[in-house]
Amino acid sequence: MIEVKKLVKRFGMKTVLRGVDFDVQPGEFVALLGPNGAGKTTFLRILASLSRPSLGEIRVAGYRLPSEAAAVRARLGVVSHLPLLYGDLTAEENLRFFARMYGITNYELRITEVLEMVGLSARRHDLVRTFSRGMQQRLAIGRAVLHDPDVMLFDEPYTGLDQDASSMLDDVLRSVAAQGRTVVMTSHDLVRAEDLATRFDILSRGVIAASVTRKGLSRSNLLSFYKQALAN
Repeated sequence: MIEVKKLVKRFGMKTVLRGVDFDVQPGEFVALLGPNGAGKTTFLRILASLSRPSLGEIRVAGYRLPSEAAAVRARLGVVSHLPLLYGDLTAEENLRFFARMYGITNYELRITEVLEMVGLSARRHDLVRTFSRGMQQRLAIGRAVLHDPDVMLFDEPYTGLDQDASSMLDDVLRSVAAQGRTVVMTSHDLVRAEDLATRFDILSRGVIAASVTRKGLSRSNLLSFYKQALAN
């Protein structure tokens, strides 16, 4: 579903990604972990066609980036720590706006389904600016899944959430993964990542330093694996 070979990203004289190889199969939930400055957000922005690579080959859902970016975007759902919603529109109006952008037919039914999925049916007519941070993040996920994408990218989705809101987001992420979508999520929360993901890749010094599946952690925990990967 995602194929990345020898990806390089430079900003002037600074090289952030140094030949990243990354492959994700359909239905996998990959947690992309690493310290600040490792290049996680840059990497996800490239996968989301929001930034161009300096070198390398990238395919998402069978389409090449950046030359087929429009086709990739139609199959992607992207959620960051910024909700990217319109505060002076209601939850329903936000989803209706994006449904029209995606050319969804019979979108009123789809909006109702999505609001139920993210637990916001009772607030569908309320302005988004009245929502808590957690509720806005729920709606952002609703926006991202509205067009039934094959691939979902989550960039630090727990940033700024309290414990209750984070628990609600856990439930929504499990629901998204249970639908068989391919998910890549960056996070500093190793406990949540270990609970949610089926694979863990460590990005360090601009490359994937280590990778392990959930089954591969049977003799250790994610924190130990993470520390060892960064120490090598």
